[in-house]
Amino acid sequence: MASLRPVQGLGCDAAVGSLVPSGSREFKLCSKHTEGMHPLYAISFNFIDARYYDVFATAGGNRVTTYRGLPDGNLAVLQAYIDADDAQSFYTLSWVSDLRSTPLLVAAGTNMVIRVINCATGKLFKSFIGHGGSINEIRTQPLNPSLFISASKDESVRLWNVHTGICILIFAGGGGHRHDVLSVDFHPSDVHRIASCGMDNTVKIWSMKEFSPYVKKSFTWTDLPSKFPTKVVQFPLMTCVVHSNYVDCTRWLGDFILSKSVENEIVLWEPKTKEQGHGEGDSIDVLQKYPVPDCDIWFIKFSCDFHFNQLAIGNREGKIYVWDVQTCPPELITMLSSPQCKITIRQTAVSFDGSTIVACSKDGSIYRWDEVEHEAAKN
Repeated sequence: MASLRPVQGLGCDAAVGSLVPSGSREFKLCSKHTEGMHPLYAISFNFIDARYYDVFATAGGNRVTTYRGLPDGNLAVLQAYIDADDAQSFYTLSWVSDLRSTPLLVAAGTNMVIRVINCATGKLFKSFIGHGGSINEIRTQPLNPSLFISASKDESVRLWNVHTGICILIFAGGGGHRHDVLSVDFHPSDVHRIASCGMDNTVKIWSMKEFSPYVKKSFTWTDLPSKFPTKVVQFPLMTCVVHSNYVDCTRWLGDFILSKSVENEIVLWEPKTKEQGHGEGDSIDVLQKYPVPDCDIWFIKFSCDFHFNQLAIGNREGKIYVWDVQTCPPELITMLSSPQCKITIRQTAVSFDGSTIVACSKDGSIYRWDEVEHEAAKN
């Protein structure tokens, strides 16, 4: 399968955002909390359950910690799960729930085992084994939070059912990734479509529509999970080369894709496939670019609020760039910086309504930024 590259006609250049902040929203640093000496690689708000929109979790070392953001700007530690494997380094986590709506956290990293943590008890609920390398990212199906996908160093992506412990599908093989898979995401409305990216410099778009009966079967399976007829999806719908280096973060924005490499920018582009009814064959259209200075190292990941209005990303200097992703050309809302933060921000998390941004850093610290009211709005 040939890899697709963007083709730009005259007058069709991508819109590039200005690094002059609009100041349409302003934030202040409210608190800093240091967990320990280990780097924190992942941070995520709970968008699964409306009761816990003010709760987020972090992962790093062999620890997964949940916090609540307090009204006064501080953080309250709710629970800390310490993995039995002292050598474990968690790289990723995601909020999921079982069929009883129990709040669960799924976390994984270097030891290749996916841990499912019950947030009601703080105890280990289940462990899933299958990957043959470090697990770099986990994402939850927003329309069915019992399903999640994992991206691994073993060049595969796997679809899991947290309720039954079944690995339903493996995305790998003939048309799969040829190096570590670093990031993966579900389409927000098309339950059959995912995107993945990695160290082979590609973004791949996959369809599981053909295998939907197996997804349904995974919820009613009563035999051992190891006896489930797991299927291998060998060929993606598209293989896209939008970047010239590692692609370490990808997110759907409607039918568009946001992706990031180590090239100091995030790119918004549209994949057009024949399956979607485009009569001229598969193609890529690069739409916009969001500059992010000093973001030239890999494993720095961005996040969006629940409604995909704004995007936040850190850099290796400890700064956070907040972009409006609903405007054209792109609008830089603000750039967050503080003398307290001068080290690499590995990941950000934006709250449900975008009013709080939390970030985790290489030195094991968490930073909380809250929106402040404009003077113009007060008058």
